[in-house]
Amino acid sequence: MKNLTNKIALVTGGNSGIGYATAKEFLELGATTIITGRRKQAVEDAAGEIGAIPLIADQSKLADIEQLVKEVQEQFGKLDILFINAGITGEATLISDAKEDNFDSVMDINLKGAYFTLSKFIPVLNDGASVIFLSSNVASMNKPQSSVYQASKAALNTIAKTAALELADRKIRVNTVSPGPTRTEVLNKSYDAEMVDGIWDNLAQILPLKKVGKPEDVAKMVTYLASDAASFITGSDFVIDGGMKIN
Repeated sequence: MKNLTNKIALVTGGNSGIGYATAKEFLELGATTIITGRRKQAVEDAAGEIGAIPLIADQSKLADIEQLVKEVQEQFGKLDILFINAGITGEATLISDAKEDNFDSVMDINLKGAYFTLSKFIPVLNDGASVIFLSSNVASMNKPQSSVYQASKAALNTIAKTAALELADRKIRVNTVSPGPTRTEVLNKSYDAEMVDGIWDNLAQILPLKKVGKPEDVAKMVTYLASDAASFITGSDFVIDGGMKIN
């Protein structure tokens, strides 16, 4: 059922992984869907594959965010759905070995960029709009060598709850979705196919459900939160990790 017909949706980092799967789901549900990213060719190729509208913007740069808001406002007027998805994990290092450039790059995209994407888009959101942040189950876990990434997502969760209160009078809902291990193409850039399969298989064995997630699993939760069926949900975090967090 196309329950997002006549809605305008924007997905940051929508050219691959969870962002791409969610943009595809939005389109299948009838929403006009914009995807953004830093790499022009990648964004345009992805948009062409699924019928989305490509706009180029680097979430780590405030000037790009402001330009994106201007373009969306000029072309579409208002937004009904904002999925702030773009993010990076950064380097896995102990706190004692932390590097400033890694800290800055992770925080610039995951926290500062996400924060100002919401901030700058608030005037463009329709009353009753839905905002969803892509967080992570590690936001409430404590894993060695992941302190910067964990901190960026934990801060994001706090911001989302505050935003939910600040925007409630306009019936704008703000929620977070926190995946665990989700099989995207990210490992394929660093390892051969056989090694990648082994990594995912090993991860699956430590999860209670004995499988890793797919981008489509996360996409379905995001599209649900964007729909009128979730009109009484705000300030909540939805963990999608096969039971990893409770194990």
